[in-house]
Amino acid sequence: MNRGRRDFIRNSSFTIAGLGLLQSDLFSVLKDKGLLGIQLYSVRDAMRIDPIGTLKQLAEMGYQYVEHANYIDRKFYGFPAKEFKKILHDLRLKMPSGHTVMDKNHWDETKKDFTDAWKWTVEDAAEMGQEIVISPSLNESMRKTADDLKQYMEIFNKSGELCKKSGMKFGYHNHDFEFSTKLGDKTVYELILENTDPKLVVQQLDTGNMYHTGARAQDWLKKYPGRFRSMHVKDEIKTDKGEKDGQYESCILDKGIVNIKEVLELGEKVGGTKHFIIEQESYQGRLPLDCMKDNLIIMKTWGY
Repeated sequence: MNRGRRDFIRNSSFTIAGLGLLQSDLFSVLKDKGLLGIQLYSVRDAMRIDPIGTLKQLAEMGYQYVEHANYIDRKFYGFPAKEFKKILHDLRLKMPSGHTVMDKNHWDETKKDFTDAWKWTVEDAAEMGQEIVISPSLNESMRKTADDLKQYMEIFNKSGELCKKSGMKFGYHNHDFEFSTKLGDKTVYELILENTDPKLVVQQLDTGNMYHTGARAQDWLKKYPGRFRSMHVKDEIKTDKGEKDGQYESCILDKGIVNIKEVLELGEKVGGTKHFIIEQESYQGRLPLDCMKDNLIIMKTWGY
């Protein structure tokens, strides 16, 4: 074999190996980028009237992931888990998370165990292939005092243990009272974060719900790094509904005052965020589905 040919083969081998490493690195980057989805509450009226048709429209827009907000009597939007899973599969959609309020009726204090209703919730979430079972509320009776809340956070941890058996995590989604209500010298949200096991309980940070309380997503992402596996991507605008309730409402992404792109980047950098779930609840006279199309385009232009 002449020297030129040997050099060619050697250099080609290095090039192929380099390409392999490049592809591996590229795959890693893409994999680590997380997933982009939509909270179906954003199109709640359409999902109530025609769930399959609405899901089809979302899929045609380019959505690949959805998050449910309707689980009643072991049915998602009126369909049992296996049937709803097939509907999503046929539309090439997946549902990595969903909202079901975990309430007092889900825990039997005498037995120190979850009731069948919550066990079924977790079982059906696992059937759907969810990664996170999210409770989007916290009854006021569970947070009258700091001790009350700390005690209930133990139930959160136990729910995390139950979800872990099926390869999932338990999660909590904030509204506004978590930031405006103090129990002693700490806010409700501080107590939630400080009394739950990060290995079992993750947070879904809603970037908009907190806004009128004066809280800012950036501050919480920095204060509790790595705790926010999921994020509700929501922008806000001022309204004329008064200085207290209703001072802000959600809007098309990048049209409001949340500085949502900065929040997203910080979520990736320090928050541990892997699920980016678009949610919009007010539409300024536009059709919700049209808003969802615009929101997706904006997120795509930002590289999600």
